[in-house]
Amino acid sequence: MQKANDGRDSGGVNLANLKRLAYFAAVVETGSFTAAADRLGITKAVVSQQVRRLEEDFRTALLTRTTRKVHPTDAGRAFYQRCTLILREAGEAFDELGDVSAEPSGMLRLTAPLDYGISVVVPAIADFMGRHPQCTVDAVLSDQSLDLTAGQVELAIRVGWLTDSQLQARQIGTFEQMLVAAPAWRTQTDRLTHPGEMGALPFVANTALREPARWRFAKSSLEHSEVALQPRLFLDATLAVREAVLQGGGLSVLPDYAVADDIAAGRLIRVLSPWKLPSGGIHAVFPSARFRPAKVRAFVDLLAQRIARDATAGPQ
Repeated sequence: MQKANDGRDSGGVNLANLKRLAYFAAVVETGSFTAAADRLGITKAVVSQQVRRLEEDFRTALLTRTTRKVHPTDAGRAFYQRCTLILREAGEAFDELGDVSAEPSGMLRLTAPLDYGISVVVPAIADFMGRHPQCTVDAVLSDQSLDLTAGQVELAIRVGWLTDSQLQARQIGTFEQMLVAAPAWRTQTDRLTHPGEMGALPFVANTALREPARWRFAKSSLEHSEVALQPRLFLDATLAVREAVLQGGGLSVLPDYAVADDIAAGRLIRVLSPWKLPSGGIHAVFPSARFRPAKVRAFVDLLAQRIARDATAGPQ
């Protein structure tokens, strides 16, 4: 790309273009000038004008505009990847300068799985915003893991077993997996003494899991059992599996945070409770960075405290 030669400081940096990077990145991330303007708190006309000036200065088309959505060109995609790195470094620099006040502020962008997000993370967000009125939160609740290296989020809450060793992570809790059923199945489930006897009962499989029909149980350090089931119902979300079990669709394995209230209220029963399933970890995962903003640290600390408090309280 041809470099513009106006508006530079003594070091050869175009200061106007540095500001335009944020406008361009916001358009790419939101898919429209209107949504980008809403995120940035400025008018659509300003965003459009500044991005157009960026393209004119470098004589390169960065965006393809249609009536419904804006898409980056090949050059725009490559440029966006560099932009996110620059903006992240700039944000960390400003956060570090402002961190002397120790008061979290600004937009916190995070992601979490849908079921855990609804059950645990959203209540923590409400608590966090009450404690830190200078913060706003943009949370994406999805069972699809977002790429932290793309710069779209500052924090990911992940439930289960981490597979990417290149990311920075802090374990903030654990969860237990439970074999559960609706009370209507109590007569049949009370007869079970071993996981190998489950095959006679209908099973609801969560296809979001790596092995939704194969489970490993342990009754002691010496007594183990691995069962391969033939599910009658396949669903791709934990909350959907929970609802199917509540409606009497069969047995399933669900995390404690999704069913603890149902078990306490008698809407679900634990099956084969002497046999335990592998527990999993709850992790706060961060993009690789030298500095972690106060708002990120404060939210992770708060969430960890709430998880520890709930674990200490135990089942209600």
